[in-house]
Amino acid sequence: MKDGENLEKLLGASREKIDAIDGRIMELLAERASVVAEVAEVKKANNLPVYHPAREEDLITSRRKLAKELNLSPDMAEEIFRTVLRNSRIKQTGTMAGKAVNPSAKILVVGGAGAMGRLLVRWFTQAGYEVRVLEREDWPRAASLCDKIDLAILSVPIQATAQAAQMLSAHLPKDAILADITSVKKEPVRAMLKAHAGPVLGLHPMFGPTTESFDKQIVVVTEGRESEKCEWVVRQLAAWGAVTVKSTPEEHDEMMDVVQALRHFATFCFGRFLCDQKVNLARTLEFSSPIYRLELGMVGRLFAQDPELYADIIFSTPERRELLKGFVKNLSENVKLLDDSDVEGFLKEFRRVSQWFGPFGEQAIRESTYLIEKMVERF
Repeated sequence: MKDGENLEKLLGASREKIDAIDGRIMELLAERASVVAEVAEVKKANNLPVYHPAREEDLITSRRKLAKELNLSPDMAEEIFRTVLRNSRIKQTGTMAGKAVNPSAKILVVGGAGAMGRLLVRWFTQAGYEVRVLEREDWPRAASLCDKIDLAILSVPIQATAQAAQMLSAHLPKDAILADITSVKKEPVRAMLKAHAGPVLGLHPMFGPTTESFDKQIVVVTEGRESEKCEWVVRQLAAWGAVTVKSTPEEHDEMMDVVQALRHFATFCFGRFLCDQKVNLARTLEFSSPIYRLELGMVGRLFAQDPELYADIIFSTPERRELLKGFVKNLSENVKLLDDSDVEGFLKEFRRVSQWFGPFGEQAIRESTYLIEKMVERF
């Protein structure tokens, strides 16, 4: 009993030291956060972007080296500082949300009461812009809503974009920017160019309306007309922490056929099959590895959202539908492997595809391993 009491006493003393060290760590993090706030104010005053990739990677390299010198795990140090950096960026983004790079600009959001429309209205308003909203019932007031505006953003379904652009064109000032945020670009940009003689900009935010921070979120910027006059909009997105990727409308749609439509359609097919097979999801989770839980989580995430949003993406263009039909045909070709129990054929195809993926395979292992480890921590 006495030995046990001594052990508890020793542990108690060590735990008190750990608590004190943790307190100092928290104080240092608070001190660091105050310096980050100073940096954010400088960036805000000088219209500098929040995200500085080279600076962050240099910092991570430095902290890994220091960890090794201190006989600590470099991987642990990297994980800690990536978390610190992300929270720092989010804090800076919050500060930058109140900074307008073109403060005198007036903005109209067509469809501003929708989910993405509300997000845009909130962010532009927080930055100090005068923001107006045009909904279906507001078209009789379109002329007054468009009076002296500098940017009109179409936040409407893909099929409604051309009509909205045409209806709006009669009221737009000639130097106003006409932009859209649809997930396809070729036809919407073409429709905007036809409807409006002034600056045109195609935007595609690669995130949903529940996004609380623009930190490292991708926004694809596609060519329209008079891009130099549209540049302040791109700089505003960067000031909020977004990463902008420039593209032509044609390249954008080609990429989105795979990045969005194919991925969503494959996920839909997987979820539909599970449903039709009446799979016991709860029971499968008891047997699941972290990677299966992650995959199933992405399927469940899709079916927890608005089906019209995904229908809009999947069925938006004939080219996209042809690609998805090709995907289904390719899947059916694999049935012969199963019918013939063709293990050698499977191995041959596996090796062929593996060779096609090339170095990305190793990158995929590293990235997915990180996600799996995070899933293990979470569950």
